[in-house]
Amino acid sequence: MTEVDAQGFTVWFTGLSGSGKSTIAEMLFHEFQARGMKTEILDGDVVRQNLSKGLGFSKEDRDTNILRIGFVADLLTRNGVATICCPISPYKATRDAVRAQIGRFVEVYVHATVEEIAANRDPKGLYAKALAGEITGFTGVDDPYEAPEDPELVVDTLVETPEESLQHVMDTLRRLGYLEDAARLVEGDRKHSGMTDLRVTDSGHVAKEH
Repeated sequence: MTEVDAQGFTVWFTGLSGSGKSTIAEMLFHEFQARGMKTEILDGDVVRQNLSKGLGFSKEDRDTNILRIGFVADLLTRNGVATICCPISPYKATRDAVRAQIGRFVEVYVHATVEEIAANRDPKGLYAKALAGEITGFTGVDDPYEAPEDPELVVDTLVETPEESLQHVMDTLRRLGYLEDAARLVEGDRKHSGMTDLRVTDSGHVAKEH
């Protein structure tokens, strides 16, 4: 690793489904790679298929899922990995428990409203179904999302492009001493990491959402 003191840390993206967490996380992953840093992503859907298979969506199961992600993130962080987590993580107390466990922890709240996501970023129609009452227990609709009260950073994807949000993250990591340089090194299409639930093109790149 070439960055400051080569110690691991965790960047924890939290926000509603469809807010843009995975998109920014994927871009950040490639920036870390371009700097020669050891890096991993723990994304919500991918983790559920592997680490948390069998868990449902009760509060207890959601908390268990987040605590499992936090446990793995702590192991990675202690072993010098720049760890990127992007589960919804709707409950403040559980996020705070993970923060206390990891220590070197940067919370990024990816803000977007249910209305905007439902209107413009709902390719599977899940928000529409939840708002119509066809799906229950949906975070942000009929299940709570507790926004962070004092995160290290808020990015607002209602008004920012993914590139602008990424730059805010990089600037924050530099300010906190986790990066030496906040300049973006990666431009253009990105090879899919395989660790987020973003769609993949036939060429193996991250698919652009339209």
